[in-house]
Amino acid sequence: MNKGLLFLALLSLPCAAADIVINPSAPSSSRSVSLNAQVTSVTLGDAVYLGLRNNPAIRSAYLQRVAQKFDLRVAEDTFNPKLTLNSYYRGTRGSADNARNANLAPTTSLLGEYGTRLSMGWTQQLNTADRAGRYRSDGLDLAIIQPLMRGAGWDATTAPLRLSRLAEQANRLNLKATVAQTISQIIATYRELLRAQEQLSIVQDALKRSGTLLEVNKALIAAGRMAEFEIVQTEADIATQQLGVEEAQNQLDSSRLALLRLLALDLATPIRATEALEAKPMQIDKRQAFNLAQNQQPEYLAALLGSQQADLNLVIAKDSGRWQVDLVAGANQLRDTYNNDNDSGNNRTWNSYAGVQVQIPIGDISTRQAEVRARVNVQDQEIRITDARQELERNVNDVVRDLGTRWRQYEISQRAVELSRRKIDIEREKLSAGRSTNFQVLSFESDLRNAENAQLNALIAYLNAQTQLDLTLGMTLESWEIALNDY
Repeated sequence: MNKGLLFLALLSLPCAAADIVINPSAPSSSRSVSLNAQVTSVTLGDAVYLGLRNNPAIRSAYLQRVAQKFDLRVAEDTFNPKLTLNSYYRGTRGSADNARNANLAPTTSLLGEYGTRLSMGWTQQLNTADRAGRYRSDGLDLAIIQPLMRGAGWDATTAPLRLSRLAEQANRLNLKATVAQTISQIIATYRELLRAQEQLSIVQDALKRSGTLLEVNKALIAAGRMAEFEIVQTEADIATQQLGVEEAQNQLDSSRLALLRLLALDLATPIRATEALEAKPMQIDKRQAFNLAQNQQPEYLAALLGSQQADLNLVIAKDSGRWQVDLVAGANQLRDTYNNDNDSGNNRTWNSYAGVQVQIPIGDISTRQAEVRARVNVQDQEIRITDARQELERNVNDVVRDLGTRWRQYEISQRAVELSRRKIDIEREKLSAGRSTNFQVLSFESDLRNAENAQLNALIAYLNAQTQLDLTLGMTLESWEIALNDY
């Protein structure tokens, strides 16, 4: 074999592309029998959609919202009229007489926003006895209670309702945070599957190049241009690449199972990630990003709500420690009718009352316990908000800085791949001219594989940094145009 044929053989070694966009290999479209023919292609948008529909964490969060919304409904029902119906019917047998008793007593009550409590009750009773005869009575009872200390005023009376509304806002923020975190996790796991697929492709291409180099080595040995023992280096490299293929395949299966679990799909489902990995530079202003995060970040907004909740808890605690002093007034009317063997008739009576009722605990310091705890919690929330703001600012600065760093690393990794290719092309030419060694070519092949893996890792790290930026700013749902439909 002459130098020209050797040179052509060396140049025929396959080499991967180094474009900014990495397109995962598509399933074969030939009609030959292939396992890939049964593989389901999944884009990143498909994965996010399936996650929103099937992910257990998201489904559980929405299920909890059913109970949370009803809690708010119960709190808002506090100032609506309440109706209670009490009734019974009983029959009695005794040595003196046998009787049947029926009782009906509906009661309604209403709590006003300033603590005023109104109640109205109506009672009807019917007794029928064999000897005592019939007795029937009905009466109306009206009462009004106006607290003067404990429970008095709009602030104290409506505090539980306002607290429930704040809790509802916090629950909505928690739902948004849960969905955003789950989506980010699905995106990261999907890209891990892409990484595993591309790494498998890299090691498979490297194995093919090693196999082609082995054929070249055999041709050089046959031509007397290479010592026979040097082929061991290539054979060892092939064994190493075969080991790498097995490890890459194992990692691919592990990544596939991780994504299937997040999507709540059958773990036996064969899927393949087909999203193109596209990288574009982004310029983010830290101050604008921080201002946006202050208005959008669910965890930070929940911390602000925590301060308002602490203030309302203090109002409730201070009110519960006050004396119970109420103005009371009421009126009742009773009408009864009786009919027996001795007599019959009816009576009508009415009464009214007004006054003050007082309940004062003496020597019980536990009444101040809730107030002390609530006051401490208010001060603690001030510390927590300051810390949360500083933590948010640090996180925003970190993610913006990391985004710029990852992009620069990706650009460097691109140049490294290009230079590694040029380096190995030159070394092949030198080998064909007898001015290099087989070991040097194998060494540069290893450098190329490492550079390709570094480029892939840098690209995915940059894309994950973009996802983390959205999550930190609280813009994940907006970026994906996702509506929670939580109203």
